[in-house]
Amino acid sequence: MSDTSKTVKSDTTKAEKTEGVVEAQNTVAPADDPTAAPVSVVDPRLLIREEGFKGYITEFKRKVKGGELGSLPVVIGLIVIWTIFQLKNDLFLSADNLSNISYFLSATGMLAIGLVFVLLLGEIDLSVGSVSGLASAVFAVFVVDHSMNPWLALVLTIVTGTAIGALHGWFFAKIGVPAFVVTLAGLLAWNGLMLWLLGSSGTINLPSDSGPIKLFGQNSFFMDQAIIGAYLLAGIAVVLSFIGNFGEQRRRRAAGVPFRTNGEILLRVGLLALAAFVSAYVLNNASGVSNALVIFLTALVIVDFVLRRTTYGRKVFAVGGGIEAARRAGINVPMVRITVFAISGGFAAVGGMFFAGQTAGASLSAGAGDTLMLAIAAAVIGGTSLFGGRGTVWSALLGMLVIQSIRTGLDLLNMNTSIQYMITGGVLLGAVVIDSVSRRSQMAAGRG
Repeated sequence: MSDTSKTVKSDTTKAEKTEGVVEAQNTVAPADDPTAAPVSVVDPRLLIREEGFKGYITEFKRKVKGGELGSLPVVIGLIVIWTIFQLKNDLFLSADNLSNISYFLSATGMLAIGLVFVLLLGEIDLSVGSVSGLASAVFAVFVVDHSMNPWLALVLTIVTGTAIGALHGWFFAKIGVPAFVVTLAGLLAWNGLMLWLLGSSGTINLPSDSGPIKLFGQNSFFMDQAIIGAYLLAGIAVVLSFIGNFGEQRRRRAAGVPFRTNGEILLRVGLLALAAFVSAYVLNNASGVSNALVIFLTALVIVDFVLRRTTYGRKVFAVGGGIEAARRAGINVPMVRITVFAISGGFAAVGGMFFAGQTAGASLSAGAGDTLMLAIAAAVIGGTSLFGGRGTVWSALLGMLVIQSIRTGLDLLNMNTSIQYMITGGVLLGAVVIDSVSRRSQMAAGRG
């Protein structure tokens, strides 16, 4: 056999082997010869999955080196915080204490959900604390002074908060007033309106058995303290995750783009099932799952779907990533800005109702003090970037877990409030530093 024949046969064999490995690929022609045959380019994510567990470890290391930390810092921080407080006081990880943490994080967590939208634009909303306090006062006036149906009053209260947020967004998007200034003015103005509505007494007590107040109260549990309630919620979460993951796999497979393998999906769903059922078991050892926590988690799931799966959510990320690029893509930037602030105001109103449920009344303390700072800190500590364009609503949950764990742990140790402020401030600064370093690393790696 001639050398030429051997060469041809060898090349043919190599080509056949390559075709057996490549599952999804793009074809491009060499730049120096447009008439040449297309060359196959393998998606690197497929090669990672072909390597199995080792491939995922390699990809994880690459992301960390490139500054793509995700929720890793806050998860590690939460583990460290829980370990320290448990060593200091063995009641910290008791069922009753964890139940208290899960309940009291919901109110401020609602404010943090709305703030995530604003932070994704690279802006800030300083009015959410005052809006939440005003919402509780508006609800109390409707129900107590005007004998309105509590559920109708709840709807009107949320509409009021949404309208206030839209007003802030209009001044910002249409008039051009900086969001910091607009919402700072709102902080003062809506706090003043709340004081006027509450009158000289500064407090309006609400009937604890009235619909929304009872629903948001500390003694209100899913399915009336039935043990099955917590496990039912855990089962629903696992089933939805299973359906969602395999549905996404089917869509991505049909589109010819990389998708998660069955093993990876089952691992993810299994870990979720473990966390969900362990949480259900722990909360059942206390009093069960509070309705406030159920509503908060439901809001997180819905908002996460809106941000990740809808056109509107993609527009929010696009505007946060670059205003001029968003405009050139045909996105109505003023509309996105106005609606984002409206969402922030609406969630602030819902958070105000949670505060009213905790105290069975509207008072000067609602939405005051450190409420605003804790809501902002929760979103940032949880992983939402202050620079815009990066973050998830689950950061509201992770951040509030950190903050509420610190507050509850220090209370168990009888620490002064000043210590709580200093530690929370330090954690917030650390989160911002990590965000800044991560962003710089991504830019250096060409992904910023």
